[in-house]
Order: sequence, then C-alpha cells, then structure tokens
Amino acid sequence: MSLTLPPVRTRLTDLAEQAGVSTATVSRVLNGKHGVSAQARQAVLAALDVLGYERPEKLRTRSAGLVGLVVPELSNPVFPAFAQVIETMLTERGYTAVLCTQSPGGTTEDQYVEMLLEHGVDGIVFVSGLHADTTASKDRYHRLRSRGVPVVLVNGWAEGVDAPTVSTDDAAALDLAFRHLTSLGHRSIGLAIGPDRFVPARRKREEFAVNLSRHLGVEDPEGHVVSTLFTVEGGQAAASELIESGHTAIICGSDLMALGAIRAARAHGLSVPEDVSVVGFDDSPLIAFTDPPLTTVRQPVQAMGHAAVSALVAEISGTPASRTELKFHPELIVRGSTGAAPAATTPATDGPAPS
Repeated sequence: MSLTLPPVRTRLTDLAEQAGVSTATVSRVLNGKHGVSAQARQAVLAALDVLGYERPEKLRTRSAGLVGLVVPELSNPVFPAFAQVIETMLTERGYTAVLCTQSPGGTTEDQYVEMLLEHGVDGIVFVSGLHADTTASKDRYHRLRSRGVPVVLVNGWAEGVDAPTVSTDDAAALDLAFRHLTSLGHRSIGLAIGPDRFVPARRKREEFAVNLSRHLGVEDPEGHVVSTLFTVEGGQAAASELIESGHTAIICGSDLMALGAIRAARAHGLSVPEDVSVVGFDDSPLIAFTDPPLTTVRQPVQAMGHAAVSALVAEISGTPASRTELKFHPELIVRGSTGAAPAATTPATDGPAPS
C-alpha cells in the first residue's frame, strides 16, 4: 500500500489564502525572489508561522540588532497587545525584540535595563513604565541617554527626559466617554481611576473635573472620583462606593476596572446597563465578548506601536525624532454596557400627593 503525499500546490494555496496574496507571490517569497512588497512578504512569513510551517533557511534573515521592550505585568490584556504590535514592527525593520515583563515581587525595571545593557541592545522601548509615575526618579532615563542609548516612552510623558514620547490623548478619551453618557441622559457620573501619581490617571481625572463643570455644572469633583488600583478588584471597590453614593454611570480607567464595576453593580442587585452604565478604557482583546459586551474607549495600539518603532529606529540611525509628545486620538466603541439613564423614582410618602 503506497502513501500519497499532498501536492505542494495545496500548501501554496493554504499559505496564499492565509496571507491574502496569490500563490505566485507565495512562491516568489519562498524562493527568495525579488518583486514582492515588504507588506506581502511579511504576510507570507506570518502565514507560515500561523499554519505551523518551518521557515525555509533562505528566509531566516540576520537580525539588525536587539531592542529591549519593557512592559508592565501581562495580566492587563492591553500590554500584550502593545508588545505584539511593537515586536512585529521591530521584526519588519530587521530588529529582534527582547521582551521584559514585570510582575509584583519579580524583576524590576532597573534590573531589566541592566540586563539589556549587558546584552548590548541598540535601544529600549518602555511601555507604561516608571516614566509614567510622577513620584519616580527620572535619573534612570537620564543615565541611559548619557550612555547614548536611544529610548522611546509609551503612555507617560516624563518632563525633561530626552526621548520621544507616544501617548493616547487621555483628555480626549475622558471627554468621549463623558459626552456619550450625558447624551444618554446621565446626570450622576462617577470616575473609577488608578492612583493619581500616574500621568494617564492624572490627565483623565483633570478632564473629568472639566466635564463635570462644563456639562453638569458641578464645580467640585469630590465625591465623584474614587482612586484605586488598575485591577478588577480595584474597579469593583471603586464602583461600589460610587453606586452607593447614587451614581448611575461610571467611567473606568481600564477595561479590567470596568469588569470589576459590572461585578459591583450585580453585587448590589443592579443590572448593566438598565440600572448602571459602565465605560471602560483600552478596548483590550476579547473585551467585546464580555457580558454585557463592554462599551469602551479604544487606544490606537497599532498606530502608537508604529510611531514608537519609527521613532526608535530613527534614533538608532542617528536621526533625532521629535521630542514633542505625540498624542493619538482614541475612539469610542459603543457596545452593550451603556444605556439610557434610569428614570428617576418618586419617593414614597405617607400622606396624599401634593396638589
């Protein structure tokens, strides 16, 4: 009995369908021929990886160098999203990313930096690192720059640090969420946000106060803002406090906090969005599949990752990138966790209704 192997064309067809290109393009890439765009070539290489094929030896290009990528803990899905985008774009530029992820009690940012320097990295991208903490010393970044190491900061403007900075426009994000809720009739809106020492949290808090005054005539945000941790548990604790003080809508500093806010509403016997509306921030992967699907403000991760890598590669090549903070406009994604404000209930009275 003979075994018939599948024809090579089947593999080419599979790769072409996965990559969204023609079989002729796949063939040219696999044979190392010219006449293929960088985008098409990358799509074919990605298809090889996704379908489990080993890359041919001739396609294994030599790395142009190492780049450190330092991100916070991976429990928040937005950070793996940033890491994946930045790593992919570094690969397209010929660089190999050295991913450094932090966790409580684990390796610190400074320890990672020392390790990266020992490995002779060409540059480092920091995502939501100590640069975003206004109480942390910026000397660590000054020392890197004095050694000639190119650095790019993502989501956390650090005054005086000689490095390009790429950020989501946090004020615009808060404004989008607030306007959405007021358009639904909400007049008691609260903010569940992370520690004020972090630049993104501080900016959202400041814009929240502006919106309270502009749209609702509330001049003092006290009682409408609860600072906590950027976690599900933190969101639940903050939302509980806001719900108990009569808020019908809650803007959260992250999607994880928003999931905690939904949990808090249910713990109080309330429904989302019938009784309480919740807005997240990030639009993390899989967040559209929560119950209910989460209304959130999407960070433009793809565009920000592209800008960060472009700035770093420019720095490495000796072409200084702009030191003006690049702020990227977010997008409101309306799903099922926000709805019309609940109708005001009339308190019960013992006597007849007033005429």
